[in-house]
Amino acid sequence: MAKRKPRLIAYHVGVTLSTLVSVGTVLLLLLGVGSSAIEMAIINSLLVVFAIDYVARLLLTKNRKIFLVQSAFDLLGIIPLHPVFAFFRLGRLVRLIRYHHLFWRLRINSKWTRAYHQFIYKTGFIYLFSFSVTIIVISAFLFSLTEKQSLANALWWAITTATTVGYGDETPHTAFGKIIASVLMIGGVGFIGLLTSTISGFFTARGQQMAASQEDHEQADLDQLLTKIETLTTKVDDLQRQLESTTHRKKG
Repeated sequence: MAKRKPRLIAYHVGVTLSTLVSVGTVLLLLLGVGSSAIEMAIINSLLVVFAIDYVARLLLTKNRKIFLVQSAFDLLGIIPLHPVFAFFRLGRLVRLIRYHHLFWRLRINSKWTRAYHQFIYKTGFIYLFSFSVTIIVISAFLFSLTEKQSLANALWWAITTATTVGYGDETPHTAFGKIIASVLMIGGVGFIGLLTSTISGFFTARGQQMAASQEDHEQADLDQLLTKIETLTTKVDDLQRQLESTTHRKKG
């Protein structure tokens, strides 16, 4: 374990740097800064690296079911449909932060990482989100093949169709393309509706939880204050009795 730890840290540092480089390069590409040819070469190279890393971890893990759930964002991050999918790799950084307890080591409150973990996994958000993205990606890929569209345009069409926005700038013209659109509209709308309700339900429950916690805190403060008042009242009564006793002695 002592020998593995430095190698593990070096591996995690490499993953962190690769993630930041890939996300930064995608941002430069989207903003039109620098050479797009060089940026695409970097993006594609890192895509291959992350794909090999994902497959290797999948083969080496002891529990593939847990791995697939916890690494769902990693899988989304290696989808070669559009460079923007690289942003899903940021989920890996959050897991590394939790793994090394970085906020605890830096004496920084890590409530937001616990809230992130609770929101992503305990609410079932990761399952619904993965299914929604899978439907959109498969539909976009099939739409690209049948309608002879670029992957970027097909992805745009799939997103606008699944979210019922439907700008109409990209529409299916073949029979198979219309079947794909029908399946996407039925399946995509259902999963995205569940996704939206999950998000709103989480924040509603969290708000109620915080309100209840605040009420409990206020009630505890009130109980403590009443206890102190009762203690002071008892002491005042004792002092008054002592004063009256002293007065009676003097008169006697």
